[in-house]
Amino acid sequence: MGQHFLGNPGWRKRIYETLPLRPGDVWIEIGAGHGEMTQLLAAGGRRVIAIEADARLADGLRRNVADHPAAWSGVEVVEGDVLGLDLHALAGRKFRVYGNLPYYITSPILHRLFEVADQILSIHIVIQFEVAARIAAPPGRRAYGYLSAACQFYTKPEIVLRIPPGAFRPPPRVTSALVRMDLPGERASLGVRDEKQFLEFIQTCFSQRRKTLRNNLRMIVPDDRVFEALAKCGLRPDARAEQLTLAQFAALFAELAPLSPA
Repeated sequence: MGQHFLGNPGWRKRIYETLPLRPGDVWIEIGAGHGEMTQLLAAGGRRVIAIEADARLADGLRRNVADHPAAWSGVEVVEGDVLGLDLHALAGRKFRVYGNLPYYITSPILHRLFEVADQILSIHIVIQFEVAARIAAPPGRRAYGYLSAACQFYTKPEIVLRIPPGAFRPPPRVTSALVRMDLPGERASLGVRDEKQFLEFIQTCFSQRRKTLRNNLRMIVPDDRVFEALAKCGLRPDARAEQLTLAQFAALFAELAPLSPA
């Protein structure tokens, strides 16, 4: 299941010290494991919904809650896959997210969180450093792509810590990072009406990175419309997706709507 547990107490403390831990907050923890961070999150009267997909680990968490009610006060264990859970219903109010995410499923989990973005105050995730660099990359950088644009549409991402393999057990083969993502992102100022179609549009723009926007958008819009829209937005005819800011994507999307293939 891609499990690498944060076994080093020193690194747990360092991560804990970066979190906005306010009394009364609700936290959803994704991949609670053995509870490496769960108790820390719950300290100070916070409510923690600890989600764990591994049945054996979920049983262990429930035993901890039952056997040590004072130390584990405020912790609710939910066994299940975060991709299939109603997070808003679980929290019942606005919440924060902490997760030590399996590297192979980082993007689907983030997109699941973005579906309830209006209910989330902040997201704090430990992920592969390479993916963290893509999430935080600005336009014009080689790492900037669809994942960067989607994450920056909903959040303001920042790499807070770089974490070595030795902080985990078993150690992964790659360096990890703690990423803080405050909400809202640029979504709040862009005024995009159809967010789902907008993200699909951006995904099409990045579909073949070596090609220009005109070449990629021909799949969904006639080329003459794309050429005119680029000119109206002050963009070169040979512009590529990795050069555009989210505001430029939004302007181009508005010029091309409704999207209809030739």
